[in-house]
Amino acid sequence: MAFSLNDIIKQQVNSAAGGLEIPAALKNQVLGGLSDSILGSLTQTATKAGGINIIKDLFGGKTPVESSPVTQLAGNLFNTNVLKKLGLGAVLGTALTKLIPNILGGVTKVFKDQNGDGKVDMNDILIALGGSGIGKSVVTSVLGGLFKKR
Repeated sequence: MAFSLNDIIKQQVNSAAGGLEIPAALKNQVLGGLSDSILGSLTQTATKAGGINIIKDLFGGKTPVESSPVTQLAGNLFNTNVLKKLGLGAVLGTALTKLIPNILGGVTKVFKDQNGDGKVDMNDILIALGGSGIGKSVVTSVLGGLFKKR
């Protein structure tokens, strides 16, 4: 069964946040905000100059998750778009933000060397996403935009 990148991120978010006590009324917003921030960070990084290489280095293990620009951007997006709006307090906000490297680490493990060529590349990402469906369309549209092909 093929999964979209968004599905994989949501699985990792739910797994990582399972131990935190998030107010029930805000839980969906918080978990959705974590997912959206990580997907937004990957999307924004992929569309900027050198971004594909940053993502390849992250997924390929060349850049530690904790120090990746993708992780830093996801944290900034989460703080700006979710934490400041919901007013969850410093302790819970810090705990949630600290989950982002763990979540991205889990996502990168899904995109390991899928085709056995010794490196993580776009082919591995497409294979991990099932090679079709929404995951393929997102990857190919981003790449198409970068290379001016549609």
